[in-house]
Amino acid sequence: MKHAFADSAYYIALLNPRDSLHALAHAVSRDFRGQVTTSEYVLVELANHFSARENRTMFSQFLKTLKSQPELDIVPASQDLFHEGMRLYEDRADKDWSLTDCISFVLMARNGIQEVLTADHHFEQAGFSVLLKR
Repeated sequence: MKHAFADSAYYIALLNPRDSLHALAHAVSRDFRGQVTTSEYVLVELANHFSARENRTMFSQFLKTLKSQPELDIVPASQDLFHEGMRLYEDRADKDWSLTDCISFVLMARNGIQEVLTADHHFEQAGFSVLLKR
């Protein structure tokens, strides 16, 4: 079975009709068959992105929808995952990787996930296959 990690850039593209990757994200979402993993760290990043008053209800509804999807595994935040991500963040000072990205890389490596629902080139830099390509 196919297994991919979902990054916040993917969810932002899905939710924002003005995003340049909106149509592609919907097409990939429609065609993807398999297990998807994301993390509470990604969801925090997503909530921060949609924190404006006019977006809060939309985000809350979207989160409820995500939580109801049996093919989605949301990995809870943990002290261990945070510290491992922080270690990678510090070790790769030559990159512009966010802490959330570093935590995602750690989580993907732990679970043997190679494909990621995103267009973020940082995942490619880290050796993963990005699924949102034009």
